Amino acid sequence: MIRAIVVDDHPVFRLGLRTQLTQLPQCQVVGEAHTVAEALQLTKRHDLNLALVDITLPDGSGLDLTREIKRLRPNAVVLIISMHNHIDLVAAAFQAGASGYMSKESGGAGILQAVEKVLSGSQYLDGTLSPAILGAIQAKNRHLHSTGTEAYNTLSLREQQIMRLLAQGLSPEEIASKLYISKKTVLNHRYSIMQKLGTPTPLAFMRYAARLGLIDLEDDN
Repeated sequence: MIRAIVVDDHPVFRLGLRTQLTQLPQCQVVGEAHTVAEALQLTKRHDLNLALVDITLPDGSGLDLTREIKRLRPNAVVLIISMHNHIDLVAAAFQAGASGYMSKESGGAGILQAVEKVLSGSQYLDGTLSPAILGAIQAKNRHLHSTGTEAYNTLSLREQQIMRLLAQGLSPEEIASKLYISKKTVLNHRYSIMQKLGTPTPLAFMRYAARLGLIDLEDDN
């Protein structure tokens, strides 16, 4: 059973998110909140799997709320849904513990895709944001490309293979099925890869993958 909360200060938008979540099998929205304080009460009251969180809330930041949700419910996944798309804010969301980031301009199908991705154990970055953000990352780090392959070359062949699949957006489950290995093995490899590359966050990993040309910046899917 998926136990979810929706956190946004706009009632109509909360209703829309709740309606979308009801389309997921075995998903129960256990509460809605329009403030950080209300969201924390719900987090303490329920054993959450999922939280959909806006960044701008009346009494604080959704990023601080994300940190608290992850502290109180380490197994819960947080999907940030925001009108802001600044690269530093996106990076901060992942650093706070979010598993995904998407724009409020995305449609209902986009929300369901994002939720399914983060619940599968994968990270999600909205396709409407990815080209601009990754393009900025690539431009900023283009001069580092000549040295960027050094850490990559320390990866084993299997780790390089898994890194390429992760960069393509495949979830751990999809990679496990494709390579005929267990999800746990994929997760262990992912941890090892991020340690060797010095990329402690999903966005840092994407920055590195973009610098190596492993991410197709022209692909909007």
